[in-house]
Amino acid sequence: QLQLVESGGGLVQPGGSLRLSCAASGGALDYLTIGWFRQAPGKEREGVSCITALSDVRGGTYYADSVKGRFTISRDNAQNAVYLQMNSLKPEDTAVYYCAAPSTPVANCVDVVNYRYLEVWGQGTLVTVSS
Repeated sequence: QLQLVESGGGLVQPGGSLRLSCAASGGALDYLTIGWFRQAPGKEREGVSCITALSDVRGGTYYADSVKGRFTISRDNAQNAVYLQMNSLKPEDTAVYYCAAPSTPVANCVDVVNYRYLEVWGQGTLVTVSS
């Protein structure tokens, strides 16, 4: 059974960088579209970024407007992991960050960021941006 574990969160000053990891066990990530989500205190969970499965000939990534140009999503199939490089961090990026995988390889980023087919969630990693 697929399990996801996030890591890499922490306290960082505004303008700093962090790299979050989403490591998988019990299954391969390369045939799945993977999403990163975040939930700030008192706010709803939101989709931050997404990367399509390797088999998706359309390919591609998705970024929320709030992180576009600052965050980069990538995958390392050898490591069976997906990463979120976060640069130029702002206090409003403070949140618990989660990665999630769908139950089917047919799910694309439109599905994932709209919570369709999502089945597996990690436990989350806290990112705090503060001086």
